[in-house]
Amino acid sequence: MSLTRVHNLSISLDGFATGEPQSLEAPFGHAGERLHRWMFATRYWDEDGGSLGVDNAFAERHTPGVGAEIMGANKFGPPGWQDDPEWKGWWGPNPPFHTPTFVLTHHAKPPMEMEGGTTFHFLDASPAEALATAREAAGGRDVRIGGGATVVRDFLLAGLVDHLHLVQVPILLGRGVRLWDGLEGLEESFDVEAVSTPSGVTHLTFTRKGTT
Repeated sequence: MSLTRVHNLSISLDGFATGEPQSLEAPFGHAGERLHRWMFATRYWDEDGGSLGVDNAFAERHTPGVGAEIMGANKFGPPGWQDDPEWKGWWGPNPPFHTPTFVLTHHAKPPMEMEGGTTFHFLDASPAEALATAREAAGGRDVRIGGGATVVRDFLLAGLVDHLHLVQVPILLGRGVRLWDGLEGLEESFDVEAVSTPSGVTHLTFTRKGTT
């Protein structure tokens, strides 16, 4: 069965997945790189100098079995990217997705074919509609919800996420985009596990009850 998955979404102790204000120079606002330093230290991210261990094992689960990705407009680019005809995402000519990738935006654009098997498709659609489109493109493999926090929250509210992997980082941001707003009682639908690691982060996995 095709699953809908979220991986490696880092949040602060107060639940923020990004700081503010977001810009071309500061994609995560005042949070900078602090939410993702745990990942930068892994072999998954740094093939030459990164470490193995629990953090790396969780990070590596990001890709296997995924046939399509859905992301929000704010993950694809900084505020205003829709008005820049030259903008093709943060990742250069060969983005790391290597699958059909669906960007949720109210601004229609033709598909953008990149190197390495990534094609960006721009959708103005509800979570359920976007997921149906992505599942068809995934060809029976899983669909990853790539973020940011607003898109992940929308899919959780719609009951469309089967597996959620969060990384709670021991910092307080105080402002930004929070994941948890409106998700009271979410844990009742999931089996929840927590694993803390020497880097100081805690990996939280939510697996929908009844998922095999």
